Amino acid sequence: MTKVNDEKWWKKAIVYQIYPRSFQDSNGDGIGDLNGIIRRLDYLENLGIDAIWLSPVCQSPQDDNGYDISDYQNIDPMFGSLEDMEQLIEEAKKHHIRIMMDLVLNHSSDEHRWFQEAKKSRDNPYHDYYVWRDGEEGHPPNDMRSCFGGSAWEWVPEVEQYYFHQFSIKQPDLNWENEKVRREIYAMIRWWIEKGAGGFRLDVIDQIAKEPDREVAANGPRLHEFIREMSREVFQGRGLITVGETWGATPELAKLYSNPDGSEFSMVFQFEHIVLDQQEGEEKWDLKPLPFLRFKETMNRWQTGLAGCGWNSLFWNNHDLPRIVSRWGNDKEYRVESAKMLAILLHGMQGTPYIYQGEELGMTNAAYDISDYRDIETRNMYRERLDKGYDVKDIMNSIHAKGRDNARTPMQWDDSENAGFTDGIPWIRVNPNYKTINAARQVQDPNSIFACYKKLIEIRKNHDVLVDGTFQMLLEADENFFAYEREDANEKLLVICNFFGETLKCPLAGEWESMTLLACNYTLTDQSRVFMPYEARMYLLKKK
Repeated sequence: MTKVNDEKWWKKAIVYQIYPRSFQDSNGDGIGDLNGIIRRLDYLENLGIDAIWLSPVCQSPQDDNGYDISDYQNIDPMFGSLEDMEQLIEEAKKHHIRIMMDLVLNHSSDEHRWFQEAKKSRDNPYHDYYVWRDGEEGHPPNDMRSCFGGSAWEWVPEVEQYYFHQFSIKQPDLNWENEKVRREIYAMIRWWIEKGAGGFRLDVIDQIAKEPDREVAANGPRLHEFIREMSREVFQGRGLITVGETWGATPELAKLYSNPDGSEFSMVFQFEHIVLDQQEGEEKWDLKPLPFLRFKETMNRWQTGLAGCGWNSLFWNNHDLPRIVSRWGNDKEYRVESAKMLAILLHGMQGTPYIYQGEELGMTNAAYDISDYRDIETRNMYRERLDKGYDVKDIMNSIHAKGRDNARTPMQWDDSENAGFTDGIPWIRVNPNYKTINAARQVQDPNSIFACYKKLIEIRKNHDVLVDGTFQMLLEADENFFAYEREDANEKLLVICNFFGETLKCPLAGEWESMTLLACNYTLTDQSRVFMPYEARMYLLKKK
């Protein structure tokens, strides 16, 4: 097998995202913590993952579930201590797992000491660490809106100025134009690298170069200048995995972000496929069916567009997105089959796969009453749409389909009370289906969704064609099948997925007859041209 350059170990890696608050509680307070993660490292090593992407654990008032950091160099007490974090990094290494931290560099908490100083006076040395504009109370500088609703400007009477916040009013945007800010950030990142961090996910990184006077929130003119400086100063030559969250990325922009020369990041998270099931020009809450042919075209364009000149992140889920089996699969009668199909489809592609906690179990969305949701975005949307006269039933349908708390219900470990997540009262309700959907039922079951993910991880590590093989979309105009080939000098991989819930005859004329079946989601597939609902197969041909 070809050895991947140690600097680029992440090309053959599988990353597992943990949302710590919901993963495993170790002290009975109902909130997941670092010691809880340590307790579950054996499970993760068994699955076969190489790195954990840890959603924010730094000190925070938790206005936005940790994405509002008040101290970048300390751990929030709800998760444990700095010593617990150091122990997690060390224990993970023993399980051959690296820890990838989530850095929020676009904004801080308004409780960060920088902002507490910044709002004291215009002459304070920290004032220019944030984005301020003159104005009059009640008359913001312009009409820019916060992603969480309302104006993106907040008045501070002490300095008679507005500060800019693209998210919550408790998340003031940092001023990357100020070199002192950048130097402080780079010193902090180096400190975490010295602590043993193996990589970083950079939250909404495409928004750091905003120009609010021109109403530019993302992809500002100095964006790549700032990223390249950061990469030179702290990332390059350290064998780290780095991924930027870039909602506005195109394949052309992604070539800059993930240039093989390492000048920016290892890879990006792009979301073009993720927004396809929302109405054009509307919000994510405005639902429409997934346009399947456009979905295929989008996935194809990203696979071919970055071939040899960039690197993809492969994902269906994260802490902000609904559960994929509920979204594009069938979480009722074909939950197991459709969850496996979606896994097989994604894991055969080129890029680094990301598994979000519980995805490997086929965890589903949860339909709660509004009082049971904790997410600031969801609660704000509910109030705003009620005020605008939307029907309550329509609002709740949107929340059940797209709310961020779908991903944040506690990890379902077993069928004991609270799914084995906590001995206390969980911070958010456990999905009631934990009695049947849990890790304990799946880890030893060779036909489980967990076993399917484990198998796909093994395949990626043992077959170079998944890393460097070319990508060729098949059946591009077919409205039911998602099929493609990967090929290198030694191997050819064929993936065929019946994406929907009808039994169908595959238009491909038995191209797989001379190939070996590597993975499938039906135990008794006859490998004929007839595909059962959501049936997926992965075949391999060895050329030498």
